Amino acid sequence: MSLASAALLSPPVLCFGLGALACALRSNLRVPAPVFEAVSIYLLLAIGLKGGAELAETRWADFAGPAAAALALGLLIPLWCYGALRRIAGFSVADAASLAAHYGSVSAVTFIAVVSYLERAGLPHEGFMTALLALMEAPAIVVALVIARLAGAGGDGTVQGPPSLGPALHEVVSAKSFLLLVGGLVIGGIIGKAGLAPVRPFFGDLFLGFLCLFLLELGIVAAEKADAAWKAGGRLFAFALLAPLINGGLGLLAGHAAGLSQGGAVVLATLAASASYIAAPAAVRLALPEANAAYSLAASLAITFPFNVVLGIPLYAALAGLLYG
Repeated sequence: MSLASAALLSPPVLCFGLGALACALRSNLRVPAPVFEAVSIYLLLAIGLKGGAELAETRWADFAGPAAAALALGLLIPLWCYGALRRIAGFSVADAASLAAHYGSVSAVTFIAVVSYLERAGLPHEGFMTALLALMEAPAIVVALVIARLAGAGGDGTVQGPPSLGPALHEVVSAKSFLLLVGGLVIGGIIGKAGLAPVRPFFGDLFLGFLCLFLLELGIVAAEKADAAWKAGGRLFAFALLAPLINGGLGLLAGHAAGLSQGGAVVLATLAASASYIAAPAAVRLALPEANAAYSLAASLAITFPFNVVLGIPLYAALAGLLYG
């Protein structure tokens, strides 16, 4: 409860709540689109640069195990999500594959939130976790689209032509989130911590303030998607709450087995528990146009993201404390 209370009273989460309140009150409060775009570029590049500088000083032997664990999660999560959504929740092939792609991939903003949380809590983590973030973004999308290809992409479960993987993969790789993360990792790896020092006041000291602005706008967007989640019914709501708990538990166990520190395991658990609402929607829109985009966006952005930021991250931290205690 103390961890949850600290998370609830943190500036980023309070700004997220302010955005949701503004939407509920039908206020005209919005972060201007150009500002929001610039802030998102800043955040993604900042975590890439920092992760690359840390990765440059990491031994491959220390990175190999966590990297394998991250890839295993990226393959396992979409498989069980698709099976549960089809067999238990009764979603169509296209909708189940779409949701599996979103929940198998990861959210960079949730990653930023957990890193900020751990810094405030004084719990260190491995510097190469940003590389795991980039590593986990695409595999689950590929797995989900392959499942749709094998099962039939029609909304009624019949084969109506396989989804095209090539354009979808290009959409993921060329997306700004992926390019900024990977590009930042490469630049940070080249210049190292010494080369990063001159820009650290901008990319380090101002980070939390920019995160507050970003989450203010996301609070508004999430509240706007709440109606779509409500109309989808209890099956979507239940999945959007249960999936992060199951995936977070898998991530925590995988991190522990891979030899990550307690803080690193919390980050991997949060990544596994998160759902993509940037890379996955773009790829799924191309490969599975018949999928209901409102389901995936409402579940990932209006339910899972607030749950993780407000309650999930403190819960994963508390469970890690028990596991490592």
